Amino acid sequence: MPLLKLQFQPGINREGTEYSADAGWYNSDKIRFRKGRPEKIGGWEKYSVSSFLGVCRSLEDWVVADGVAYIGLGTTLKFYINEGSSYYDVTPVRATTTDGVTFAATNGSSTITVTDDDHGAAVNDFVTFSGSASLGGLIIAAVLNQEYQIAGITSTDVYTITAKDTDGDTVTANGSDSGDGGSGVDGAYQISVGLDTYVQGVGWGASTWGSSTFGSSSALSASSQLRLYSQDVFGDDLIFNVRSGGVYYWDESSGTSARGVALSAVSGASDAPTIALQVMMSDVDKHVICFGVNPLGSSSIDPLHIRWSDSESAVDWTPTAINSAGGVTLSTGSIIIGALKTRQEMLIWTDAGMHSMRFIGSPFIFQFSVVNEGISMVSPKAAVNAGGAVYFMDRGGFYAYTGSIQPIPCSVLDYVFSNLNIGQAFKVFATTNVDHNEVTWFYPVGSDNTEITNYVTYNYAEQLWSVGTMDRGAWIEANSKNYPIASSVVTGSDTNYLYIQEQGYDADGSAMTAFIESGDIEMGDGERYMLLSRMIPDFIFSGDTGSASMDVVVKGKDFPLEDLTTLSTSTVTSSTKQSFLRARTRSSAFRIESSGSGFGWRLGDLRVDMRPDGRR
Repeated sequence: MPLLKLQFQPGINREGTEYSADAGWYNSDKIRFRKGRPEKIGGWEKYSVSSFLGVCRSLEDWVVADGVAYIGLGTTLKFYINEGSSYYDVTPVRATTTDGVTFAATNGSSTITVTDDDHGAAVNDFVTFSGSASLGGLIIAAVLNQEYQIAGITSTDVYTITAKDTDGDTVTANGSDSGDGGSGVDGAYQISVGLDTYVQGVGWGASTWGSSTFGSSSALSASSQLRLYSQDVFGDDLIFNVRSGGVYYWDESSGTSARGVALSAVSGASDAPTIALQVMMSDVDKHVICFGVNPLGSSSIDPLHIRWSDSESAVDWTPTAINSAGGVTLSTGSIIIGALKTRQEMLIWTDAGMHSMRFIGSPFIFQFSVVNEGISMVSPKAAVNAGGAVYFMDRGGFYAYTGSIQPIPCSVLDYVFSNLNIGQAFKVFATTNVDHNEVTWFYPVGSDNTEITNYVTYNYAEQLWSVGTMDRGAWIEANSKNYPIASSVVTGSDTNYLYIQEQGYDADGSAMTAFIESGDIEMGDGERYMLLSRMIPDFIFSGDTGSASMDVVVKGKDFPLEDLTTLSTSTVTSSTKQSFLRARTRSSAFRIESSGSGFGWRLGDLRVDMRPDGRR
């Protein structure tokens, strides 16, 4: 009996059952398609052994005039600037108290009560004390004069911290700690931290749709909502914004020891925005643009209002006859979800449509037009430029924009959206991998799992889809690097890392499991059983080919509604010529899996001795 060459349709097809995916691939993890062939994706390793606090959901990389490369990181707890292997805390200071902070300790307790009139802080906010004297015992000056995360709020004037030494170990007060720290204690309060989950419960009676709790008359603050940063480069400097919060400026010439400051506080600032949903730099015409911003003369956010600065100025926002600063309010929807710049225009998604913003020069500066009504975006970061088009994810499909919007045929559409945790959909983000012609969306799944665990990838050159699992909070192509950069998503106050993606073959030093599994294969229309007796493997191995080891698993079932059971497992190495199977079934499926370290692989054409057979 001649060998049968198994040629599966490229791409993952989940728009039906395993049985209906005949001659195709049904499931995968850590797999991409290249020229129609499945292969293991590249691995990852830590960008730096140093870590940072909070979940990072915003990354921006750039190189300044003298060649220094930076990465901006916006996390749930902090804002950092990365240079080399170090992370520098540049989180802006919200308020400062001078000579007005006092402490009180209790014998046998590590809890310190802090009194500061109208401190305005919340639980988990960060404050740095200076100028304190010892309380008289174990709570010495060095214990107090450092950064603390607030443990509890007692009142508008009182909160608590947990005493620690300079190594971070807890310190317990003794009977001699009866002082108050002296009369010269200062407190510097950083901007409030945000949440690592999206707050549910919006609806009728709220201010704008999606911005208030149900029945509330006031909008949610930036500190009581999922923390999302936007950021963009202005010359050598960085402008960044907390969604529904302040707009800030980091001056590179001041060094990494300098914190970001409110844009409105920068020298020469005139009518600069104080609150916004997103900030962006228009590269061609050099305007700084804020979306969902407080209008001129107002301190309250207008979720449909857009303002821009004078050209080549980050501080001049006062429209005059001799500058190009201005603003406009969109007419479609109730809130701006997100915006993305392209070579020709800025695209803006509201909750009810998509708009185009084009620079046209004086006297109007920008031209606005409605691209589509009824199409929105599932999250502020669910769109990306790639391959001459803009790809984005709506609440029910994937789309491409090349001057007009077209839905992208998707063979995993129902699989993605039926598993998407829509309550945490604001965490969804899109990224690119230009070396492989890929756009990837990372998303959370399941009602009980609030964090990102899964991805779906579209190869726009070959129009193929793949799916898998990976926990990431942000990902950038990193123009200043030779590789993509991504962040981990350990929630709470635990430390997180940046990773170099597409490096090597392993998961940060550990083995990375990768697999692809076919749909059901039958002889004829499934009216006969088959005997599988021999397999000729066909793989290309890379890396440490001497230790490369793969499993080819044959599964089977007799009826479509039955579960597949494993019939045969063959271990394949670079020296394997053939494997003997001895499997009988009516329907069969093949699973190609690797779980070793140090190698990659690409699948060719498996050949199988498969013949009709009666059932023993």
